[in-house]
Amino acid sequence: MKKGLAYIAFPLLAAAGSAHAQSSVTLYGSLDAGIGYVSNLHGSSSFFAQQGTYQADRWGLMGVEDLGSGLKSVFKLESGFSTITGAMSSAGTLFNRQAYVGLSDNRVGTITLGRQTDFHFEMLGPLSTAQALGDFSAFHPGNIDGLGNTLPVQLSNTVKFRSQTFAGITLGAMYGFTNTASSTAGHSISLGATYANGPLNLAAAYSEYHDRTLNLASGLGLTSFQGVNLAGGAPFVAGHVKNAGIGGSYQLGAFKLHGIVTQVRIERNGQTDSYRSVDAGVNFQLTPAYQIDAGAWTTTLAGQRWTQLTLANVYELSKTTQLYADLMVGQASRGAVATTLGIGASSSNRQTVVLTGIHHLF
Repeated sequence: MKKGLAYIAFPLLAAAGSAHAQSSVTLYGSLDAGIGYVSNLHGSSSFFAQQGTYQADRWGLMGVEDLGSGLKSVFKLESGFSTITGAMSSAGTLFNRQAYVGLSDNRVGTITLGRQTDFHFEMLGPLSTAQALGDFSAFHPGNIDGLGNTLPVQLSNTVKFRSQTFAGITLGAMYGFTNTASSTAGHSISLGATYANGPLNLAAAYSEYHDRTLNLASGLGLTSFQGVNLAGGAPFVAGHVKNAGIGGSYQLGAFKLHGIVTQVRIERNGQTDSYRSVDAGVNFQLTPAYQIDAGAWTTTLAGQRWTQLTLANVYELSKTTQLYADLMVGQASRGAVATTLGIGASSSNRQTVVLTGIHHLF
């Protein structure tokens, strides 16, 4: 997604006897607010205030210190919040999106430790309809494949490596510690790779998680799954989750084509189901300031299917301020109810959502 950053530089004194290091700290953020309409939300149509549609509301600090010989120390602290309410995205967790510190080498890559996102969000997410169109509500139902930076993407107690780019190829690996007496509870791994060559971009990611909380009740409108009663929005905790995906994009003049395929294997107490999504779309840069986008995906889980078509319009008032208007039409089948991420479930197999608002980066 696009970013606009304002830089605040602070010179730091190096230790006695060493050269002066070049350092900087960046304060940045994103505010997004608008209004929306949904044709069926639990049985009724509704107008509502909506936040974080084009980009997630957040603020953060990131910094770098040049240690010499191509080595740098890096850090990032990022907090998600709601512009329309002022509340934190995760109560009691200030830097709920990311919090890490590490070292970066110009020849090898970057290693960081802390609370971070895996490679499904980082490498595959930009190729999805939702990120390519700038519409949070166009992510796949429940965000089970983790392409959007919301539940259950952030992982604590992790160590992460991302290589420098060699011949267009970038590699990544992440390990999440359990920090419990159990050898598996909370354990996670994530692997990713990207390839860039002119107008072509490709990405692949594979991750495994233990004791993973999935948003199946409000995210997919399910009342039960694998024998667990989800009535009232009860959480579903999978014993083992395997998440794999591939995707790509191609720039063809003013048109950008993008597509992605993901599959998530969900296991609990000997039961196994697969969540599969196929997603594709096109962005058309009509003028330097105006972009029209279209995308669609279809997702299946436990014999049920969800499908959504999204049309998006983005007008740039400047490099850091955009106006947007999006239309999403959802259709469910095989006994499922239609649902839109961040909005909620319909009482039927159809749902139409219109979102419009203003987004600003700083």
